[in-house]
Amino acid sequence: MSSLLLALGMAFAWPDGKRAAVSLAYDDAINSQLDNAIPALDKHGLKGSFYLTLSSDTVAKRLPEWRAAAAKGHELGNHTLFHQCSRSKPGRDWVTPENDLDQLAATQLAAQVRVGNAMLHAIDGKTTRTFTVPCGDLLAAGQPYLPLVKADFVAIKSGEGGVIADMQALDPHAVGVIAPNDVTGAQLIARVDEAIEKGTMVNFTFHGIGGDYLVVSTQAHDELLAYLDAHRDVVWTDTFINIMEHVKARQSAKPSR
Repeated sequence: MSSLLLALGMAFAWPDGKRAAVSLAYDDAINSQLDNAIPALDKHGLKGSFYLTLSSDTVAKRLPEWRAAAAKGHELGNHTLFHQCSRSKPGRDWVTPENDLDQLAATQLAAQVRVGNAMLHAIDGKTTRTFTVPCGDLLAAGQPYLPLVKADFVAIKSGEGGVIADMQALDPHAVGVIAPNDVTGAQLIARVDEAIEKGTMVNFTFHGIGGDYLVVSTQAHDELLAYLDAHRDVVWTDTFINIMEHVKARQSAKPSR
C-alpha cells in the first residue's frame, strides 16, 4: 500500500521531496557520545539529538563540549535530572532506591523535568525542547506523569517502536523509538530502507558508541552515517525537534482539494 501511495503522490510530504526522515538520538549524556558520536556526525555533516541526564558527571565535567555541540546545531533534549525508573520491573536491580520511580510522586517528577528544561536553557539558550522518557516508564508512584509535562515539549519519545507506520496518525507526544544494541551497520541501514519504502520515519536512540553500555560499534554507527550522507536526496536526517515540528505542521495543515 505504501508503494502505491508513493506512486500516486499521496505520501506524507517531507521537505524537498525527500522520501523519509531519520532521527539520530543519543540518551544519558555519556562519554562515548562526546568522544565518538559527535565527531562522526560532524564528519558527515549530520545533526543528532542528545538527551541529557542532567545530574550526570559527564554533563558537569564536560559542559563546554555539550555547549559546543549545541552551537554546531545538535539538539540537547531533556532526559530528566536523575533518570528515575521503576525498580519493581524485571531486570531493574540496577535502579537504586533513591531513583525508584515507584516511590516518586508524579507532581515531583514533573517539577524536576521543568528544572531540567531550565538547566538546558542555561546551556544552549533555547526555549523549545523535546523529551525522552527514561526506561519507557510512564508512571510515577502509580500515576501517569506525562500529562503533567506534555505542554512543555514539542514532542516526546515514550516507548519502543519500529519504523513509524503512518505519519498522519502519529501522536507527537507518544513517539516510539528503536534502541540499537550490538547491531551491524547493515541492520541499521535496513531500518532506514524500511522507512523509505513506507515514506515515513525511523527514530534511532543510541546509548554507547564504541564504549560505555548498550554499545553500538563505531564501525556500525559510521556505516549508518555514511549511508545517510550518501542518500541526502532521499532521506532527511535532522534533529528530532526539527523533524517533529515539520510533522506537526503537516498534520495540522488542511488537505488540498
